[in-house]
Amino acid sequence: MAPRQNDSTHTPVVIIGAGFSGLAMACQLKQQLDFHDFKIYDRAPKLGGTWYSNRYPGCGVDIPAAFYSLSFAPNPQFSRFFPKQQEILEYIGDVADQFNVTEHFVGSTEWVGADWQDDSCRWSLSLRETSTGRVFTHQCDILISAVGGLSNPNRLSLLGHDRFKGSIVHTAEWDPDISIEQRNVVVLGNGSSATQLVPTIAEKAKSATQFIRTPQYYVPSQNAPISEFWRSTFHGIPGVLKLFRALVFFYLETSVLQFSRTWLGSKMRKRASIECRRYIKECAPEEYWPLLFPSYELGCKRRVYDNDGYVATLHRDNVQVVDDPIVSLLEQAALTKSGKIYPADVIVLATGFSPTQHDVDLHGRSGYSRKGHWKRAGAMQAFNTVAMSGFPNFFYILGPNSGRGHTSTIYTVEVYVNLVIRLIEPVISRRASSVEVKRSSEENFNRQLRAGLEKTILNNACRSWYIDPKTEKNWFIYPWSSVKMWFSIRSDVTEDWIYQVSSTQPPIAPIPCLMASLTGAPSASSNRAISSKRAQPENPKKFDS
Repeated sequence: MAPRQNDSTHTPVVIIGAGFSGLAMACQLKQQLDFHDFKIYDRAPKLGGTWYSNRYPGCGVDIPAAFYSLSFAPNPQFSRFFPKQQEILEYIGDVADQFNVTEHFVGSTEWVGADWQDDSCRWSLSLRETSTGRVFTHQCDILISAVGGLSNPNRLSLLGHDRFKGSIVHTAEWDPDISIEQRNVVVLGNGSSATQLVPTIAEKAKSATQFIRTPQYYVPSQNAPISEFWRSTFHGIPGVLKLFRALVFFYLETSVLQFSRTWLGSKMRKRASIECRRYIKECAPEEYWPLLFPSYELGCKRRVYDNDGYVATLHRDNVQVVDDPIVSLLEQAALTKSGKIYPADVIVLATGFSPTQHDVDLHGRSGYSRKGHWKRAGAMQAFNTVAMSGFPNFFYILGPNSGRGHTSTIYTVEVYVNLVIRLIEPVISRRASSVEVKRSSEENFNRQLRAGLEKTILNNACRSWYIDPKTEKNWFIYPWSSVKMWFSIRSDVTEDWIYQVSSTQPPIAPIPCLMASLTGAPSASSNRAISSKRAQPENPKKFDS
């Protein structure tokens, strides 16, 4: 590592991550608060987040396009019902251009750590340039972690990888220079990435051998093109796209009932399971049925949507599915536990992601570490998924337990961006120096969250990446409906937030029904508690989550 440089700059707001979360946060700083003094750092050289990193053949989204887009920047021109990676990345670039976000972006820069400075009420960030290794510091008043859950690839260390003469690549680090034309390709994994990858490479590869561990529930689907008529209608007739988006939202939202441990949830899961099994029997070779029928209950892992004809692809002569684990790599082959040898020129790790995006060293008040905070709590956690007590002016977008298993992540992003915007407005307007969630509020929320998860099949009902292997707790999923999520951030039932106000700051002007407890001239050093609703900015611009 290159030595740390002493050069330090200050920006009121710093956003870490330039995917949908960072983009939405940047746009709403401008749109809602008319605030432009911020920076966005990302380790990738360009905007896009997971849609920049994941460029493997066939990569796309499994949520309908109308609902996998930002509500304040709708796109009526998506070409398919489930857009592919390049089209989504182009959309992200278009939104960034529309809101002039690119001028705030600094790429090829990795977040190393951050320390809260009690005396100055600022965060001191450690950042590293990925090209040179130079480490430098950057001061900010407000730090936003927009680092999503699909950030750090789960890389497998295969015995014999040093003698393997072919290429080994993770789907999230796809090298476009790798050729699969008439090559023997081995794919490890059978989640969403592998399900999109296999049909695409099977058309070009000499052979495609997929190694699986646990069967998945495959949901039949078709990635139909969106006709010119509908694109013109979405673009030309006001309200049609918004109506279609609402219909998609409510259709997807009904499936949240499948996860509940209720009579209705059980019936819905049974029916969906029967449909998935029928799909396999009708479309997959009979020899693979035992490898494609899960023994666990539907819903405890994320279902896999077969938008690209994966199941039908298994009929191809050059495709095979194997549940015999690889024990070692040879020079041009993979050796399995049973002693079989499979030729391999390219090995693709479609093995998902690890929950290590929160491993960056973060220290709050008095040097209190995030790792220590979560160790005391017994799990990764945050209040309402966005904030931790003891860490002023620090917020997550897509923090612990913000994930959804049934609907669009973009909806979640917008809900929590909207909340954070309201919370930081008093700090940005210099009517407060810091905002922090109460410890009691964080603990109460997470007790309710754990209780909510216990009422679902999402809590250790099967082996899933939703579960943190260190704590055996579900760190990823939000257990309630999207409607509840939307209402929960607008409620005014508890005093959850503490704003610190000093004598050097101007008196806090009244905000009717929002910040009444912060009116008048503050004392020399006072902490005032307000609810999330009371932290709403003055005259907020309309933002439909």
